[in-house]
Amino acid sequence: MDPDSLLTNQLLIAMPGMADPNFSSTVTLICEHNDDGALGIIINRPLTLKLSGLFDQLSVEDADPEVASNPVMSGGPVGTERGFVLHGKEHSFEHTLAVSDDIQLTLSRDVIDAMAIGDGPDRSLVAIGYAGWEPGQIEDEMLANSWINVTATPEIVFDIPFEERWNSAAQLLGIDIASISPDAGHA
Repeated sequence: MDPDSLLTNQLLIAMPGMADPNFSSTVTLICEHNDDGALGIIINRPLTLKLSGLFDQLSVEDADPEVASNPVMSGGPVGTERGFVLHGKEHSFEHTLAVSDDIQLTLSRDVIDAMAIGDGPDRSLVAIGYAGWEPGQIEDEMLANSWINVTATPEIVFDIPFEERWNSAAQLLGIDIASISPDAGHA
């Protein structure tokens, strides 16, 4: 696979005509894309679950109340029994993958334990589940006008309110996503 065609550190923005309800109006950060396929985390679909609930499930005691009040995201429909933490690069944990110079993905529990005691990353997003694509699948979906993409920014991933991320990500391309017809066309 041509490294220049890889979508790692890209935000996949679901087009208005996205038929799959798992991805309708979503923004997905592609954390890894290679010959084996792609793995992404949806960054704009908060669950009713707060970190306090996750801490309880993991038997974490005396969690920082401010951290415990943060929402957990639905990261995607695959592996919904697994947790993922997107965070800045100021901390390093056991199983961390660099998505970019500014964004990392950690799959180990040590990041959750650090967050619980207030010693975690300054910026983070905790998700349950992920979005996964087989080799060639994401490319086919892009050719079918299901997605547009733009380089990820830490601001979109961590700072913009969840309900504004879909529009804000598209605005990075100069697009008003709400004005696009849900019926895809081909020239």
